[in-house]
Amino acid sequence: MGAFKEPHGGELKELYLPERQADEEKEKARDYPSWDLTPRQLCDLDLLMNGAFSPLEGFLGREDYDAVCSGMRLTSGVLWPIPITLDVSQDFADGIEAGQAIALRDAEGVLIATLEVSDLWTPDRAEEARQVYGTTDDNHPAAAFLLHHSNPVYLGGRIRGVEPPTYYDFKLLRDTPSELRGRFRKLGWRKVVAFQTRNPLHRAHQELTFRAAREAEANLLIQPVVGMTKPGDIDHFTRVRCYEHVLEQYPEQTTALSLLNLAMRMGGPREAMWHAIIRKNYGCTHLIVGRDHAGPGVDSDGNPFYGPYDAQELLREHQDELDITMVPFKNMVYVENKAEYLPDDEVESSDKILTLSGTEFRRRLREGLDIPEWFSYPKVVNELRKAHPPKHEQGFTVFFTGLSGSGKSTVANALMVKLMEDGSRPVTLLDGDVVRKNLSSELTFSKEHRDLNIQRIGYVASEITKNRGIAICAPIAPYASTRRQVRETIGAVGGFVEVFVSTSLEVCESRDRKGLYAKARAGIIKGFTGIDDPYEAPENAEIVIDTAELTPDLAAHRILITLEKLGYIR
Repeated sequence: MGAFKEPHGGELKELYLPERQADEEKEKARDYPSWDLTPRQLCDLDLLMNGAFSPLEGFLGREDYDAVCSGMRLTSGVLWPIPITLDVSQDFADGIEAGQAIALRDAEGVLIATLEVSDLWTPDRAEEARQVYGTTDDNHPAAAFLLHHSNPVYLGGRIRGVEPPTYYDFKLLRDTPSELRGRFRKLGWRKVVAFQTRNPLHRAHQELTFRAAREAEANLLIQPVVGMTKPGDIDHFTRVRCYEHVLEQYPEQTTALSLLNLAMRMGGPREAMWHAIIRKNYGCTHLIVGRDHAGPGVDSDGNPFYGPYDAQELLREHQDELDITMVPFKNMVYVENKAEYLPDDEVESSDKILTLSGTEFRRRLREGLDIPEWFSYPKVVNELRKAHPPKHEQGFTVFFTGLSGSGKSTVANALMVKLMEDGSRPVTLLDGDVVRKNLSSELTFSKEHRDLNIQRIGYVASEITKNRGIAICAPIAPYASTRRQVRETIGAVGGFVEVFVSTSLEVCESRDRKGLYAKARAGIIKGFTGIDDPYEAPENAEIVIDTAELTPDLAAHRILITLEKLGYIR
């Protein structure tokens, strides 16, 4: 574990072992319990090991975790706003104790690092969400992750890095802090303004960043996040191609592009502080902080999670201690009569301003409409059109849910035939019984296995959707939380339409073609949905049908009409 001083930034702590020690650690790790890292944990570990998270030397122990959550500082007093934790399952934690070493491996089983466990505890994740993000609302990505996706036990301890994670994309744009500091030193860049982004850059962003660098008499680093961002964001492959096109618009030798493998939390003010610390570690002297920087949007009541300038105010309060200067984001507007972008506080009353909202931009992309060149660069628009075709060319999933005997499979089959008749895209039916036979035959009907079965269906449907096909799923899917996970997985790659077949229990039971309800009433079948296991009815399904009132043909026709209204078919 090395520590060294650089002209740009403070002390940088890299957690990689020297080659000989790394080889020895690999041998020892064969006998260690192994934890397979989640994508978020792999991002965090990568930035721990390369020094981007300096001064951290591992995942936080309990005392540091409590101090960060409650006061944004480590127990040493150093500012650190976001808890960096290793969450593991209860089963794994039951075999671990303090003082033990564990192996941390990627999805393919490659050893990335080892962790010397110093602390093991069960946190109050709801309280963590309240303290760090100010909410437990599911609309906040980090709060939702903590409450619904993270594991219940945290492990803290020092990291011994064995080898960096392997990334096959954009290798020449992936820099460690020490590499980027070295590049700045070689180029003679004494002042560097960093621009954090998770979205494509358009002309307003180019004008903004160019002005920020010029006013600070500094060079510019565009450092987009390519780890985990907000669900629904444009994939990083598309974004990086867009960034490379925009880079052509800056004067030569003034601007650099480098990728940051960060798992964002969308934590607003605290996240802005975190971004500043990370950019300081990369050797930057300034950071552009925007309006509602790293904000996740609005809560369940439609109110913003954070004030528009909360992030700027918090960073301004601490920028001297952090030794990095904040450059406030200036709102740039296009002035038609002057044919240029200007900060809105420089616009005269006689000027004519042209605007195109993000919502309208996405609508034009979705519907294949013209996008003016004053808003974005043609090369950027072309990249976005390739990655995000109009809705009628995208893949989508129609996800049926309802009680056994409600008519899901019958209507799903009717819908499949009608969509195949249309012939615009390939159609795949993932019926509950068929999936059980061919994909999940080893699973029982416990809640855990029912969830796993639905997750498998969701995964297959997401792959079909991602590749611009149509997936029709018809399981019972009784639990709301599992359906939400499937919606999130599929919604990230295409369309998702939930169909609640609301046929009553009495009607379903009267049909009982397989005699399942009778067996459940007699106690022969245990845990049967609707009898002795609950069915959690959807509250916000896109379509609700009752097959006691509609024939399968009419029900399928109603779904087709809705799909047409939503733009998925023509």
